Amino acid sequence: MGCADGGKARYRYRLRVSGDAQRSLLAEWDRCRWVWNQCVEASNAAHQLWVQSGVKVECGPALLDKRLTGWRGEHDWLGCGSSVAQQQTIRDFGQARAKALKDRKARLPVNQRRGMPRFKAKHQALPSLNYTRRGFVLDGHLLQVAGGIVVRPVWSRELPGQPSSVRIYRDVLGRWWCSFVVAANTEQLPATGRSIGIDWGVRDLATTTSDAHDLAHPQHGRRAAAGLARCQRMMSRRKPAKGVAASRGYTTAKRSAATQHARVAAQRADTARKWAKAVVTDFDQIAVEDFRPKFLAKSPLARKAADAAIAATKRALIEQADKHGRHLVLIDPKHTTTDCSNCGARAKHRLPLSQRTYRCEHCGHVAPRDKNSAHVIHNRAGFNPAGADGIRPDRSPSGQAA
Repeated sequence: MGCADGGKARYRYRLRVSGDAQRSLLAEWDRCRWVWNQCVEASNAAHQLWVQSGVKVECGPALLDKRLTGWRGEHDWLGCGSSVAQQQTIRDFGQARAKALKDRKARLPVNQRRGMPRFKAKHQALPSLNYTRRGFVLDGHLLQVAGGIVVRPVWSRELPGQPSSVRIYRDVLGRWWCSFVVAANTEQLPATGRSIGIDWGVRDLATTTSDAHDLAHPQHGRRAAAGLARCQRMMSRRKPAKGVAASRGYTTAKRSAATQHARVAAQRADTARKWAKAVVTDFDQIAVEDFRPKFLAKSPLARKAADAAIAATKRALIEQADKHGRHLVLIDPKHTTTDCSNCGARAKHRLPLSQRTYRCEHCGHVAPRDKNSAHVIHNRAGFNPAGADGIRPDRSPSGQAA
């Protein structure tokens, strides 16, 4: 399950697609891809006209919808396809273009901007078809979309409500999926009256104020490293020269490597969801370090940090807390390592990573480094009224006497 905008949630299911259905879906994707490329061409022409002559031409979804009517009348092969999927392609293009223009107006750095929509090549873009409520029907255990295409989802769980739209797409491994958008309903869990603080790390993925909920590093990528290296060596030996078609052996090795990556990603997501569900079940209030591990990509711990998937685990915890109505607070990680969880005093120097035990020079409190950080995060969230709120204690003579 994933979150969508506007109080919506996505539920994804694997699809069983027959040969005829796959050919029909690919034919429909060719039509939608052609519509997308026409939208890109119209947008580029409007931008070029504005640059050269200063005349601003509107190129929004309303105008492109009118052009779609003309395109379907001019091309019989386009009119044979579903108008719903083609209209949704125009909507997706409009959203992508609006987000790119918004980033430009915000004057974000170039490396943080979302680029303008580009042309989709036939053998490079992955098929993706979007249908609104009038474009699909759930007939028992079957999914029927516009054009008479019938596929069979693998119902691993029930849909919580009536879906408003569905997206059918294929991943890099050739597997077909469907993603339903439904209204996000809060599944309230029984109140426990407990709170928890969570600190992220590399040695241990999550260290909490509760010893029973600490999450050790799963090391899924490390266990799959040998098999992945073998596939990559096979690819290296069979790599075709530039301009030469890839051999069957290279294609097989490439697919095996992609399968390894997909398996590891699924294992990480499964571990994150199960741990997050256990946390939100046992605690009403959750204080989480708002950790953004971008700097770890340039450190010696880059591989181990990437294998930990801290960002994915934090995202799963936020989704589960939102789904079950738990109170979750994101805490700034600044000085969580140097502050004392007992008295709130702050160390005068940074602690090296080799120092795994925190010792407070003010009150003499001794605790494991990550455990102390977890309690500091818990105190800063205000869940522990008797603890420090992340501020330094009063060291004046009157304060010390008190």
